[in-house]
Amino acid sequence: MSEELVQLKIDDIDVRVPKGTLVVNAAKQAGIEIPVFCHHPKIESVGMCRMCLVEIGTPKRDRSTGENILDKSGQPQIEFWPKLETSCTMPVSEGMVVKVSSDKAVEGRKQILEFLLTSHPLDCPVCDKGGECSLQDLAMGHGSGESRFLLDDKKHQDKHVQLGDLIVLDRERCVQCARCIRYQEEVTGDPVLAFAERGRNIEIVTFSDPGFDSYFSGNTTDICPVGALTTADFRFGARSWEMDATASICTHCPVGCNLMLNTRREASANGRQVIKRVMPRQNERVNEIWICDKGRFAHHFATSDERLTKPLVRIDGKLVKTSWKKALERAAEGLKAAGEDVVGLASGRVSNEDLYYFHSLLKSVGGQAVLSDPQAGGELVQQVGVGQGTDLGALGAGDAILVIASDLHEEAPIWWQRVMGAAKRGAALVVANARKTRLDDYAVHKVRYRYQEAARTGLGLLHAITGAKDLSKFSGDEPLKSAAKALAEAENLVIFYGVEGLTYAESKSLSEACAAILVETKNVGRAQNGLIAVWPKSNTQGAWDMGLRPAEEDLENALASAKAVYIMAVDPVGDDPSLAESLEGDRFLVVQELFMTQTAELADVVLPAESFIEREGTFTSGERRVQRFYPAVKALGEAKADWRIITSLAANLGLELESSSAAAVFLQIADSNEAYTELSYQSLAEVEEQWPPVGENDLYFGGTTFKNRQGLGVQLAPAAEKDQSIKIKWSVPPEFKSKKGLLLVPVVELYDRGATVIPSEILHPRLASPLLRMSLKDAKSVGVVQGAQIELLIDGRTEELQAIAEEGVPDGVVLLGRGLGVPIAEPGYVEVRLKA
Repeated sequence: MSEELVQLKIDDIDVRVPKGTLVVNAAKQAGIEIPVFCHHPKIESVGMCRMCLVEIGTPKRDRSTGENILDKSGQPQIEFWPKLETSCTMPVSEGMVVKVSSDKAVEGRKQILEFLLTSHPLDCPVCDKGGECSLQDLAMGHGSGESRFLLDDKKHQDKHVQLGDLIVLDRERCVQCARCIRYQEEVTGDPVLAFAERGRNIEIVTFSDPGFDSYFSGNTTDICPVGALTTADFRFGARSWEMDATASICTHCPVGCNLMLNTRREASANGRQVIKRVMPRQNERVNEIWICDKGRFAHHFATSDERLTKPLVRIDGKLVKTSWKKALERAAEGLKAAGEDVVGLASGRVSNEDLYYFHSLLKSVGGQAVLSDPQAGGELVQQVGVGQGTDLGALGAGDAILVIASDLHEEAPIWWQRVMGAAKRGAALVVANARKTRLDDYAVHKVRYRYQEAARTGLGLLHAITGAKDLSKFSGDEPLKSAAKALAEAENLVIFYGVEGLTYAESKSLSEACAAILVETKNVGRAQNGLIAVWPKSNTQGAWDMGLRPAEEDLENALASAKAVYIMAVDPVGDDPSLAESLEGDRFLVVQELFMTQTAELADVVLPAESFIEREGTFTSGERRVQRFYPAVKALGEAKADWRIITSLAANLGLELESSSAAAVFLQIADSNEAYTELSYQSLAEVEEQWPPVGENDLYFGGTTFKNRQGLGVQLAPAAEKDQSIKIKWSVPPEFKSKKGLLLVPVVELYDRGATVIPSEILHPRLASPLLRMSLKDAKSVGVVQGAQIELLIDGRTEELQAIAEEGVPDGVVLLGRGLGVPIAEPGYVEVRLKA
């Protein structure tokens, strides 16, 4: 149904906009500038700053008939309201007349600006916001050249207030627009900022512990219209006009947030270009204009001094530096000697180009290319993933979202924020998990199951929807049936499935159940419908698309049966120490990495790879949007792009792979993969106008988020768009077998202690601690008091760490974050005992 449009005049220009549009937004769409401070198009308007004052007139109406009163020319008579009105709180109406540039309106805004500047510091030359400051720009256009207020009356406030570890507040610069407060409450669901005091003493404060406790705090610095809020790592670091800007994609999770890397040549880095800050780049269908704090601050790994910069080969039992020529010759000799008994292991951390050539090389030598990421269902996402044109921001009343076996707040924060927004707009949110997560607060239906029963719960939902007799053994309780009813009745349905508490086999069964639900409810093959896997890596879906698959048998056996192993962008020994034995002995091992990992320490040849900031390529997000990223700095040392290393290795093996550019590699992907057929680097770089306008000339309106001029990417069509008759065969999950001890479940913590996070010292105060979380009952049984040292007996080894009792942890289960220093391959039974 088309939107009802309203006709009005703004500064004598005819404007037609949807009913309910605010005057300030209508003017912006018509190219007419109304200055604002407190208004932001992503947040509810409050009319606090009064900077958007305009004259408003509406047609006179006959009280008896309700009809417009016409003048002699037959036009409605316009009656202007006696006072100036805030255009950010006034919705348009038919026949309205708005005067933005009248003397009265201009004088009103000039007075407001004069009040705002009475105690504002004159520190533009040293302010971090200089060059991209709304107040600076509007003072030039609307301010007076001199002040009528006495300097002695100036209100002095604190200049360096550490709101949290990441954000610094300058209270003198604050104009009390409340954008930060409202953003935290409305958009992120973290109301951790507030106003304190009144009048001229009013100030921003945080009441959370730790201060400004939110995964999205950095976004407040983007929408702050002045220099009041700055990030701790960029404060006094550079001026906006001194930095180069390069488009990129976040590598920390499968959302695929669009980034802009600001770089500058630094004397402290011996004249190299270094990243000064990471900013969001607008893509309304992916991350809108936001990024999480991990994506903003955890970039230092790319320039870490611990990076590998030269090839290494093992001589007399030790790894020594060598030339690329010798390293590649040695690697090729070892792979040739293995014949077809070669296993390649890679993760979704690298680009499509890297993975495509990795798979091609292994296939050419008769080997096997294995995906290390422990989650199934990539081929189902290819079939019934979300349809082209899907925008989570468009979901609302009448739609439904199922999130199962995933804690989106920790695993994919921007998806969490967008799903929460959909729930607030009226979408029926169903959250199924073995424990409470942050998303439960917004769920209409909450389904609880025991760990290791997620797949059975998925099949229970399918049974409640279809009533199929062969699913009757999975029949669930009333909360499950009620949730299934909401899913079945939804106009649009999106399902997110994760891997929390699941083995690979259980994950396979769960993905099949979720895909079957979508097929049975006919919610496939169109926008706003489909399956999304919450992958553990940024490009795991791309890895599936490039032909990689997890090991059909146990990974340990697959590695043990190989004569040579080629590993790219994964540390299997660091993730699971039991795999070390499978990689030692006479087995030839080549490792291609950023850092000297535990696996690399066992290698015969180590090849240094470039990070994502040093090269170009593409990633495929969890929503199957293919997006480009670009090189921002030169490579460290002799590091090379993974795909380029593979072409050189292939040449030494007598194979020929195109080596001219990443774009040429992508053309091969397009030629060989039907889903990518119509894609090219040029099509991925196409853009379109987006709302709201941000950056450049629109800093005051949408904030300092970068306008997207480098590419919005292309969302791949699932097979169901061409074939609606797709059938999904579900499988019975493995039987639940209780064993002695407690079930250890690895969970995701956003701020882990992995190699891509630890180098960012600014995040150290927020890093998750390696704490074993137990239920109150189990803690009492073991004798654990808060913070007690315990011994964890796992896979034949003993780990020492602290344990805490936490409400909400299921009995018989202990939770431990991944990537916190205690390797955990998958859920398993462990023994917990107090340290003597």
